[in-house]
Amino acid sequence: MTVNDHIERFHGLPVFDFVEALAEAEEKGGSGAVRLPDAASAAWRIRLDYESDATFVERWEQFLAAVDTERVTAVVIGQWSQDEPDSFREPMEAIVAAAGRLPALRALFVGDITSEECEISWIQQCDITPLLTAFPRLAELVVRGASQDWDGKGGLALEPLRLEALKALRFEAGGLPGSVVRAVAGCDFPALERLELWLGVDSYGGDATMDDLAPFLDGTRFPALRHLGLQNSEFQDDIAAAVAHAPVVARLESLDLSMGVLTDQGATALLEGQPLTHLRALDLHHHYLSDALQERLRQALPGVELDLSEAGKPDDRWRYVAVAE
Repeated sequence: MTVNDHIERFHGLPVFDFVEALAEAEEKGGSGAVRLPDAASAAWRIRLDYESDATFVERWEQFLAAVDTERVTAVVIGQWSQDEPDSFREPMEAIVAAAGRLPALRALFVGDITSEECEISWIQQCDITPLLTAFPRLAELVVRGASQDWDGKGGLALEPLRLEALKALRFEAGGLPGSVVRAVAGCDFPALERLELWLGVDSYGGDATMDDLAPFLDGTRFPALRHLGLQNSEFQDDIAAAVAHAPVVARLESLDLSMGVLTDQGATALLEGQPLTHLRALDLHHHYLSDALQERLRQALPGVELDLSEAGKPDDRWRYVAVAE
């Protein structure tokens, strides 16, 4: 599986493509004809398109000039490089510089980029700590991609920090660095309700270990947590076995162990561990479970919304996570 589609909604709002609106206006005779929704009614996507000679920073400045940014609550950052992957560092610096003009910003998606534009493993990220410190009132943050630049420098990084308002955090990667997982565990997010980590594979930099995940499972971090996603992993069976006895599970409303290489071994550990019947939802989609084990799960969790879609062959020699390349 790859990421094939742009998001259509974010932070409860429809996504409005600012650059698409500019292009339509230019076709009709000039940017002055651009039609924009109310600033607070949409999540604003700013990106580059294939045909434009503009830089991302120039598109960002156009957005700042055209929209009442003091009322913008959600921003979606799309493709920021034109011809080949490039670091998010320069676009991030422009966004950080404009923080004072976005006082109402509560949600930010960095990297709404499809596989047609750039494979997830090629999306070159950077240290995003300045972004979080510039917008301390963020309630939702999604970051896609983790790779270094072509010189082997940079790559996704984060320094432990405190954000009092952050309620939802998701990192999407074909390989999420263990250093980032450890940094998240070291953060102080007292309001965090949803945490999702796409761990990915070692060949794309996903070198997190079970020890790195322990702080999320022992219940000592993030007291408001109600949804935990530890997904897209080559060691999904080990994660399931640890979750089966993890103290945090008792206070969760939903659990996501999907997109990875989950087999009967891991699912059996879940069934033999602590009760999961209190969960509203358990997502195990993209798995390698036998029909018999799937039926055991359905019988054991009759009141739980259980996702067992995208079943692979249990005896397949080649097992893959859902998102790597």
